[in-house]
Amino acid sequence: MLLLLRAILVVVYSIVVSVFGCLWCLFSPRNPRHVATFAHLFGKLSYLFGIKLELRKPVGIEKVGNAIYIANHQNNYDMVTVANMVQAPTVTVGKKSLVWIPFFGQLYWLTGNLLIDRDNKAKAHNSINQVVDQLKEGNVSFWMFPEGTRSRGRGLLPFKTGAFHAALAAGVPIIPIVVSDTHDKINFNRLKNGLVIVEMLPPIDTTPFKDQSARKLTNHCREVMQQKLDELNAEVKRREANHVN
Repeated sequence: MLLLLRAILVVVYSIVVSVFGCLWCLFSPRNPRHVATFAHLFGKLSYLFGIKLELRKPVGIEKVGNAIYIANHQNNYDMVTVANMVQAPTVTVGKKSLVWIPFFGQLYWLTGNLLIDRDNKAKAHNSINQVVDQLKEGNVSFWMFPEGTRSRGRGLLPFKTGAFHAALAAGVPIIPIVVSDTHDKINFNRLKNGLVIVEMLPPIDTTPFKDQSARKLTNHCREVMQQKLDELNAEVKRREANHVN
């Protein structure tokens, strides 16, 4: 019964937000500030999912300026966990097929997100060039999932280098965001689904990697995120065990 009720509420809420969002964005279509607004609205679903969400940000992160944000990509629940960390004006880089999702896909495009055709290497490369150009102009940040696909409980997957090439070319910092494990954690038939920690790490200066390969920067960022992911998972396990006991 709880599963059915939650499923209905999630669908209704998502449709309402998407339809309202599309109408709202028609007054200023493709404005990158819309992305954070509606990402945070979808993030409110964490309450409905029974998640105790803990958000952590470095002091003064709002003053960093444009950057590339990277986050671990676990599953569809990222929409209600890590989405709360989107900073305005930031747009995400997503696959072109997202636009065909009813209601949500249209909102995704209208809010100003960048759609790329991953199956066409030439077009995908051109999209990265667009990212670099807009970063250099300094009027927007970008959000990417460097794993390129959902990990679905397989741990932190290998990183692709696109985001790191763009950061080096534009001369902007990388800001990692790490979400503790949500795989097999959320059960719609369970009232409470425990603690999830989302932590934004301090910006990583890309200047020291300017004369090195993008792969070295990629590996460095992945190591930083893997260490933090292990720390967060251990903290969640400890705190939930103490709560039970």
